[in-house]
Amino acid sequence: MAHLRSRRRAALIVPLGAALVASVGFVPAAASAAPDDVPAAVSAKPAKDAPVFAYVVNTRTDRKTIAYVKRAIARAGGSVVVTHEKIGVIVAHSSDSSFGERIREVRGVRSAGATHTAPLRAAGTTDDGKARPLSEADAKALARSAAPGAEPMEADQWDLRAIGADKAAKINPGSRKVTVAVIDTGVDDTHPDLAPNFSASQSASCVGGKADTSAGAWRPANKDHYHGTHVAGEIGAARNGVGVAGVAPGVKIAGIKVADPVDELFYPENVVCAFVFAAEHGVEITNNSYYVDPWLYNCKDDPDQKAILDAVNRAQLYAQRKGTLNVASAGNSNHDLASDAIVDDSSPDDSTPVTRTIDPSECLDVPTQLPGVVTTSATGVRNLKSSYSSYGKGVVDVTAPGGDKYQLPTDTPLKNGNILSTMPGGGYGWLRGTSMAAPHASGVAALLKSTHPKAGPAELQRLLKSQADRLECPDTPYDPDGDGDADAVCESGGKDKNGFYGAGLVDALDAVKKK
Repeated sequence: MAHLRSRRRAALIVPLGAALVASVGFVPAAASAAPDDVPAAVSAKPAKDAPVFAYVVNTRTDRKTIAYVKRAIARAGGSVVVTHEKIGVIVAHSSDSSFGERIREVRGVRSAGATHTAPLRAAGTTDDGKARPLSEADAKALARSAAPGAEPMEADQWDLRAIGADKAAKINPGSRKVTVAVIDTGVDDTHPDLAPNFSASQSASCVGGKADTSAGAWRPANKDHYHGTHVAGEIGAARNGVGVAGVAPGVKIAGIKVADPVDELFYPENVVCAFVFAAEHGVEITNNSYYVDPWLYNCKDDPDQKAILDAVNRAQLYAQRKGTLNVASAGNSNHDLASDAIVDDSSPDDSTPVTRTIDPSECLDVPTQLPGVVTTSATGVRNLKSSYSSYGKGVVDVTAPGGDKYQLPTDTPLKNGNILSTMPGGGYGWLRGTSMAAPHASGVAALLKSTHPKAGPAELQRLLKSQADRLECPDTPYDPDGDGDADAVCESGGKDKNGFYGAGLVDALDAVKKK
């Protein structure tokens, strides 16, 4: 059995027999002269083969300041990869170990820091064979159980019924004028359940921090980078008589790949690129089932992590201003994100992790804890918080089906408590995690946008919460594994919200009913 790790995208499934998962402060205006405020190098000039690191440099958004800072970057031994002028974020590379320290002292720089703790590597691929398709026997069993007019494997999609998505599809499957972009490991647009709804013109690869819109660039690096394809199916798999159905089977799906092809990590420069690309290509909703690597929590008192926070927040706020609602997963660490302290022993995940105790009010899980982002926790079949799902009063906005090994259905053919969806290469498989909860919320948000086309991001979030089905804190100690110890404490926030479920379980059927 695969271990459910804290990374959203590593939330792997329980095997079933032989079948496995087929805000910016004031900065003085810069002078137009050559940058003479770059501190002298504190070390010798780097060797030609010195390791190269990636950085984000955050500045004011006026062109004069940006041009000045770019000249300072070159003088400090760096090279500019891409400049996002509208948000004042510059992505740079440097092999000078003093680059970050030096560039932070440049006039016009608000924050700057390394986005990796390990050097950049040459691109490559991995193939460890973990993902396998749904077995033929199980696929046939599901097809035999399909109700008239349902998709062949829909009988095992307890999650659709839990939020009324099966009934909603008969009223309004979603508008073709609404696009949900899956910011993830890539989306296999050739899958028969995804091809009918895929929008190539709104898709790209942002690996390396710069958008690549060449044909197929958005596809996963290999079949084991299946996470994004699974998420895409949950949102918008077509009702076409093939496989499964999505929550909003009539909307368009885009893929924006941000996962590094070697380590499958989601680095800040890639995510910044993705939010900016989505904003500038008419995307109404983004789904973010990940945290920004390499830090599970980015702390404001660390210059590198502060720069990451600043850069990603600028990008996602830009998307909001352009009309995009950003939905994200709460995380799979069973952490109380509203507590006084959290122990993080998994960061940085691109080198050697160290154990640290962080203050959740000063160290944020990005992007889910950024302002305006819809934070989504996970539930299982019994509408109880999934055992792994992070939570927190005032942090969680809504909850949605994500699956749980302790909550198994009794009314599905295969009795699997995880989420069945699409996999690369035309397959299907089960996953569980808050990664799976967020796309259910994204799908419902897409239905709301379809029903209320003039609603902006703030109004969509309000509607998502107001139409959610209220879930109260458990009456008894929360002990999903039955070992006698409470595994989490749900703090009540009144009838409208609490630490486990926020405003409640998203409701697809209510989303398509005009009120």
